[in-house]
Amino acid sequence: MTQNSKPIIGRLAPSPTGAQHIGNARTYLLAWLSVRSKNGTLFLRMEDIDSPRVKKGADLQAIEDIRWLGLDWDHQFLVQSNRISYYKTALESLAIKELVYPCTCTRGDVIRAASAPHEDGKESVYPQTCAHRIAADFKKLEGTNFCWRFRSPLKQPDFIDGYKGFIEGPQGFQSNDFVVWRMGDSIDPKNSMPAYQLAVVIDDAFQNITQVVRGDDLVSSTPKQILLYDSLNLTPPEFFHLPLVIGEDGKRLAKRHGDTRLASLREQGVKPEALLGLLGYSCGWLKKIEPLTIKELLYLFDFKKIPSQPFVLTNEHLKTIGYEV
Repeated sequence: MTQNSKPIIGRLAPSPTGAQHIGNARTYLLAWLSVRSKNGTLFLRMEDIDSPRVKKGADLQAIEDIRWLGLDWDHQFLVQSNRISYYKTALESLAIKELVYPCTCTRGDVIRAASAPHEDGKESVYPQTCAHRIAADFKKLEGTNFCWRFRSPLKQPDFIDGYKGFIEGPQGFQSNDFVVWRMGDSIDPKNSMPAYQLAVVIDDAFQNITQVVRGDDLVSSTPKQILLYDSLNLTPPEFFHLPLVIGEDGKRLAKRHGDTRLASLREQGVKPEALLGLLGYSCGWLKKIEPLTIKELLYLFDFKKIPSQPFVLTNEHLKTIGYEV
């Protein structure tokens, strides 16, 4: 599944569900460096279909944050909420092939039916409650809350990750029938949106993306997305899943770790070169934290040198770049 014979086409894909923080910045930087180091093409995509969580103005803030880092992109950026008709066409194609079925289970139903406690940040295993349904059964459910689930095979695809190497896809009970669309009800029929898994596949194919660089919290999404690519006769990109930036408690960055928003760094007068130096250090390219320009990082970029463990961000790191949490 390598893309060595093709030009590199990558993307930056912020979600305006909240402020962009230092962890987001590292992912964007790595995606940008990977593409620009090979003279490739880079797109910006605003993934704003998670409508209940989208924050007003967060899209413009994300663009400002990315520009402040010194990152650029090619061509007009794409906004997912403007592309709903394309996702509907893909859903209809899956329904014709009986690869999806309507499901009335709530998230609580799924969690309660799971054989083990729901782990923080991980999806529950779907117990196949509605898997007996066929696609046409959705007509009986119109006006009610339901979703469309993809019929996963007993074994989801393995894949070769550009950073991690061989990744085995889940199988058996762990090979989940995952959600590809959430329908609105009679109270709010407009609240009908594709799930991330479907939308990202359609958009990556539309933009001819050949390389996806993202955090390794999304490794479990990749076999699902490969299934959708195959089912829709599309070619998947090469995936690179990189370790996250975490707090000193070992958990991914959140409000409990203090204010690590890029906007807050700017407000305190932190220079982008200072943050870029910290990010370069986090990737193992520098022996100490020191200011660097984006062009200087291009010469240091190397996926192979990035440590396999998450980078633990401390207050001392932040003080080094002139930021007090």
